[in-house]
Amino acid sequence: MMNRVVITGMGIWSCLGTTLEEVKESLYNGKSGIILDPVRKEMGFRSGLTSFVPAPDLKKELPRAQRAYMPEPALYAYCATRDALNMAGIDQDYLDTNEVGLLYGNDSTADAVYKSVAKIIEKHDTMLCGAGAIFQSMNSTVTMNLGVIFRLKGINLTVSGACASGSHAIGLGALLIQNGLQDMVVCGGAQEVNMAATGSFDGISAFSTREDNPAAACRPFDRDRDGLVPGGGAATVILESYEHAVKRGAPIIAEVLGYGFSANGDHISSPNVDGPARSLEMAIRRAGIDMKEIGYVNAHATSTHVGDANEAKALFRVLGEKTVPITSTKSQTGHEMWMAGASEVIYSILMMKNDFIAGNINFENPDEDSCHLWIPGETIPAHFDTFLSNSFGFGGTNSTLIIRNA
Repeated sequence: MMNRVVITGMGIWSCLGTTLEEVKESLYNGKSGIILDPVRKEMGFRSGLTSFVPAPDLKKELPRAQRAYMPEPALYAYCATRDALNMAGIDQDYLDTNEVGLLYGNDSTADAVYKSVAKIIEKHDTMLCGAGAIFQSMNSTVTMNLGVIFRLKGINLTVSGACASGSHAIGLGALLIQNGLQDMVVCGGAQEVNMAATGSFDGISAFSTREDNPAAACRPFDRDRDGLVPGGGAATVILESYEHAVKRGAPIIAEVLGYGFSANGDHISSPNVDGPARSLEMAIRRAGIDMKEIGYVNAHATSTHVGDANEAKALFRVLGEKTVPITSTKSQTGHEMWMAGASEVIYSILMMKNDFIAGNINFENPDEDSCHLWIPGETIPAHFDTFLSNSFGFGGTNSTLIIRNA
């Protein structure tokens, strides 16, 4: 018998808010977190669009020596993890006396690397980078910092799977718990929001240039979409076995039923249909549910022509014609990249707990593929107990999670 896996805590630092209540209200009201950044235009960016994520002020919370090791994504991840642990009723005494694992999605720390190299070039002295530079610049910086700050003693591993990183972290954490290798795992995803992280994306014309109306720029599944908008922040969920959660009297929020994964085995940046479809089918099979039980789908759809079209084809192939409400919360947040797979689980849980589905804002005209899907453009009242969340990434990595209400 496999252990059941439940979610007992959530925390988020997002362009939609830095508390669960703020995020819920933003989702319900269709608020966009996307702005036009004039500095990016001054630097020669083709698109100055980005989500706005407030910078955490941790001067009164963490010592300066610790903050010196933390780049932008680690700061976001700390805030999200602190709040998730608090919600789950986990204090430092518990963390000190139990083996709690850590799996966090992160696939770049571009800004920290850029600043270190720029300092070397300017000063011709590697010692002027600072003692914290190496720890800031490694992709594993988030798990290194969280592991040290919270003194975690279980598995400590960064999941680097492009825009599916956060989702894979949750899926892999669930597998460890199902197989009895950990009782509890802190899982999530973090994404830096700065020019260094997104300049190369801008260079391949991946971003929307609808700068005259930033809130309308990200248009998943819409016929007139013209590219994604970069975003970020961090999101953390606390996973633990059902028996363990009950034993310690934890608040059980939801249950992870299924984790599907696949690789496209194809083009490095252009997705196909077969890979995502296999990920969907695997998640449903492992969840052991009838597809009719799925009451909502949070699509990966980033507002790119090929990506949205092929996901629409995969969803239609697996789920059928207009059988379930499907939206992409990226219409409000932009693409939160390494964070997205974790944040979209939290967004979906907030909807599930509050009986609504956030509209796929800016969806005005379906195309030949999205016309087969049920995509509400505005918030609708809806009660559902099970949802599916897709996350796909460069290199053809796919992850699908199915989660049920507690």
